[in-house]
Amino acid sequence: MMRDFQTTGRSALITTQGAVATSHPLAAKVGVQILEQGGNAMDAAIATAILLGLCEPQSTGLGGDLFAMVSYADQSDLIGLNASGRAPMGLDTDALRATGRASIPLDNINAVTVPGAVDGFCRLHQDHGTLPLEDILAPSIFYAEHGIPVAPRVAFDWDEARDTLRGRARDCYMWQDQPPQIGTRFTAKGQADVLRRIAREGRAGFYEGEVAEDLVNSLRALGGSHSLEDFANTACDYVTPISTHYRGHELIELPPNGQGATALLLTNILAQFDLGTMDPFGAARAHIEAEATKLAYDARNRFLSDPDHLTHLDHMLSGKTARDLAALIDPARPMTDPHQASSAVHKDTVYLCVVDKDRMAVSMIYSIFHSFGSGYASDKFGILYQNRGAGFSLQSGHPNEAKGGKRPLHTIIPGLLRFPDQSLMPFGVMGGAYQATGHARLITNIIDYGMDVQSAIDGARCFADQGKLQVELGYDASVNAALRGMGHQVVTPYRPIGGAQAIKIDASSGLLIAGSDPRKDGLALGY
Repeated sequence: MMRDFQTTGRSALITTQGAVATSHPLAAKVGVQILEQGGNAMDAAIATAILLGLCEPQSTGLGGDLFAMVSYADQSDLIGLNASGRAPMGLDTDALRATGRASIPLDNINAVTVPGAVDGFCRLHQDHGTLPLEDILAPSIFYAEHGIPVAPRVAFDWDEARDTLRGRARDCYMWQDQPPQIGTRFTAKGQADVLRRIAREGRAGFYEGEVAEDLVNSLRALGGSHSLEDFANTACDYVTPISTHYRGHELIELPPNGQGATALLLTNILAQFDLGTMDPFGAARAHIEAEATKLAYDARNRFLSDPDHLTHLDHMLSGKTARDLAALIDPARPMTDPHQASSAVHKDTVYLCVVDKDRMAVSMIYSIFHSFGSGYASDKFGILYQNRGAGFSLQSGHPNEAKGGKRPLHTIIPGLLRFPDQSLMPFGVMGGAYQATGHARLITNIIDYGMDVQSAIDGARCFADQGKLQVELGYDASVNAALRGMGHQVVTPYRPIGGAQAIKIDASSGLLIAGSDPRKDGLALGY
């Protein structure tokens, strides 16, 4: 389906040798440069991701986590990596439960889990990279020293999260106690020092020695129970991807503790409806997607957890579960309580993708969770801490109950879509909880409505969340009226819903077809 050239938007990137799709233009440029220097897709993905932590410090950084999927040209063995960190072993769950809360507050020091991303980067480089780590990190070291002009969307997010930053983080990420304006040059000389150490020493440059001491001492001074042993013992894991089929296409996700299984369940529910007969931006599709989202997310909240504590994954992936949940959806009215309705059935982030000339594909997502994470940073090097521990439950006996040494439920998920002709598309959708719905929306835009990669990303979005239906301004007012008439509480979100990137390796032509979300500052770039 060709886009309308008289309306705003842009065409998909079409290229031959290699492509990078990301949410910031400098990061996309650096990724392509690494490819042109002879690096492979993994080298470029690592270089791009690390730089994004400087281009978009509100979204990600060395104090965060990552997940990745890797496909080599023959697609025979898809590789998954879980580089999410764990709660410190000293976490006192009973003390937290005694506060009467259901979860750990976002700004509580106990929400800071040990960062897993650096260990993941080093493992991926060791096993799948080709260039020296020094070459891969050199662009980020340069920009950390010399500065990156703050991009428009980044400035918007920075201003929105200004009250999140406290203590040392406020010193490092504010200018005279104010957020930066568009074009302000952001430098992070402390992080440049850390990156030099990682380039020389690998993971030991971060999880041991002076950097680890700074991270741990700063956390303990804030009341955390984190230890040097927690950091030294951090280790990522290779995992086996999980998948489902949707109208002849294979949607591939990572297993928990991310919410990939939620995306698969949601897609399986949507498969019970003939979406292709509905207006892609009409009320009927929005309603069905909203109701399916409620049911799939209810299952997520019941069951998903650290994989060592997971018992109901087969139930979530079952076709019968999807059919039974789909049967609960009234095509004319929204459900008020999905948890009650489905009881009988259920007894800020960056995403990037890279494809190289040999058709190695990397789908990678890297995050510190909420904007600027916990709002705390280490004293010496200014590394922001994530607040992923807020994803734990404090309910005793819950699969996702907070415990020392345990991984919390994650929202971030990289994806792959395999087409019937063996075309392959690494893709991802940023946006916190929206990501599972975003995966389903993106692939159904392509499969049910014939949209190209860029158009599928551009299209207006809606999201059922916390009792409200967020509807972007791209929807016609008549659609909002129809949804309200059904009984939805329609609201206009303050910010755009999510952001996405994708690169399709087209099997018939050999071309790379890529897109990047205009809701962010980035683009897809190739050579």
